[in-house]
Amino acid sequence: MQIAVLGIDLGKNSCGVVGLDTAGQVILRRRLHRDSVAKLASRLPACVVAMEACCGAHHLGHVLQAWGHEIRLMSPEYVQPYVKAQKNDERDAEAIAEAATRPTMRFVELKNQEHRHAEPAQGSRPLGERAHRADQSTSRHAARARHHRRTGAAKVGADLLALDSDDAPPLPMSARMRCCSMICARSGVS
Repeated sequence: MQIAVLGIDLGKNSCGVVGLDTAGQVILRRRLHRDSVAKLASRLPACVVAMEACCGAHHLGHVLQAWGHEIRLMSPEYVQPYVKAQKNDERDAEAIAEAATRPTMRFVELKNQEHRHAEPAQGSRPLGERAHRADQSTSRHAARARHHRRTGAAKVGADLLALDSDDAPPLPMSARMRCCSMICARSGVS
């Protein structure tokens, strides 16, 4: 049987994945590591891929869209009524896949790269006020977009310095400027 709709419940490390056929029957149910989700989807023929809208979903959506999949992102409030029993990753993924098949469902557009990297700047305060948390958050956001999996305050500086490497994927100028100002603030350079 061929998968018509792939529902993905994104988690921090593991993700629930459920595949539905054209009749709406579950033909695939797995829990995968976050990196394995893209590998699984790359082996599938083009289908509808549904996820709850979050920053990770926008990034993964662009990756899967490049492979020919149709991406449908939904607000989590619209998915909740379709969860059948106790909440877990697999049931959430099944609810996401089922909600994506509904004709009246409202979907969220994929954000382009410039919009995704502009998010940390919105609502930011001048350096000095909550600067430690703000620069950690922004650099983690930039690192997530670059496929890094670093955690902990000690590794944030290394992530910031990695932005200047030659093999780094392009980062929008607005995000690069924010990160550079944080590096200068950390090192005491004005």
